[in-house]
Amino acid sequence: MTDTPVLHVDMDAFYASVATRDRPELRDVPVIVGGGHRGVVLSANYLAREHGVRSGMPSARARRLCPQAVTVSPEHDVFGTVSAAVVETFRRITPVVEVVSIDEAFLDVRGSVRRWGTPEEIADRIRATVHDEQGITCSVGVAASISVAKLASRRAKPDGVVVVPPEEVTTFLHPLDVGELYGVGEKTRAMLHRLGLVTVGDVAHTPLRTLQRAVGQALGSHLHELAWGQDRREVVAKQTPVFGIGGGADPEKSMGAQQTFSRDVDDREVVLRELLALTGTVARRMRVAGVAGRTVSITVRFADFTTLTRSRTMPEATDVTQDVYRTAVGLFDALGLQRARLRLVGVRVEGLVPRESVHRQALLGERDHGWSDADRAVDRAARRFGSAAVRPASLLG
Repeated sequence: MTDTPVLHVDMDAFYASVATRDRPELRDVPVIVGGGHRGVVLSANYLAREHGVRSGMPSARARRLCPQAVTVSPEHDVFGTVSAAVVETFRRITPVVEVVSIDEAFLDVRGSVRRWGTPEEIADRIRATVHDEQGITCSVGVAASISVAKLASRRAKPDGVVVVPPEEVTTFLHPLDVGELYGVGEKTRAMLHRLGLVTVGDVAHTPLRTLQRAVGQALGSHLHELAWGQDRREVVAKQTPVFGIGGGADPEKSMGAQQTFSRDVDDREVVLRELLALTGTVARRMRVAGVAGRTVSITVRFADFTTLTRSRTMPEATDVTQDVYRTAVGLFDALGLQRARLRLVGVRVEGLVPRESVHRQALLGERDHGWSDADRAVDRAARRFGSAAVRPASLLG
């Protein structure tokens, strides 16, 4: 078993990166996302941050600090779509994904090393996949605990990986300012500094009883554990609602998958085969989760990274592969692409509801009922013999 099973993946300047990824003219200039005339900064790219611009800062102050910055409006629907796609990338690696915000998550990969390699190799794979599929970068911290992995990802920025083996935890932690410990806010940091506890090492080498008398029993114990890298909290597979910032959909209400082609594709049949494979993956996940959805959306990304998303809402919620696939094909054909070269395609089903709340109308006919039974038979075979046991004929080979 690996001794560094926890990954913390943090997107690099997420909002700014997404807002500028399709605008190459902005890649080498300071960029501020949001703000407007009297608002606050939602995010800034690293060039703007070098001038002191930070998220949450009044836009007037940001403009004074960096008058040459270009301000762009936030597109929350796009942010939500990209975030959901990144989470799906994580889940292709491991089911144990704890989403903590729109741009970061913890992963437990101890069950994935046999297939995907060491945690560091998995981290590199995630970075490469996110960059290839989404056109943005992320940084990954790898460690034995959540708190150390979080600190490691900060040191990995931007676009890097930092691994902290258990034997190097104290060397990594103790020189840091105590305010860098995961969960230590400004008030706690100021209080510890007043007590002469400036570095993590200062806290670590303060007797536990003394620390508890100074800051309280619970906080003292917690800080002592963090200072020695002994955070015992496990990664919990869950999705925190991350789209409350405005617009977008809760990622728990949708499921999707996408694939980047090994080379750009302009053959409709190749695209349709990929749509079928992706639809099968999504519908299978829905059935496992016991949900069904009405709205199907597809994403296509062209060779120049231009991206289109189209959606259609069906009369009834479904978890049937053929229902979703037919709708996805209809959306693709409606684009009217004439041998356009595609880099990526994706399928997503939105508006998910519990499967037992859906009552399919009899008028849909026996053909659809048969497909539903076929899906469940395939699911049973897959559980017993593996996911490749039964596949559509067009996907063989």
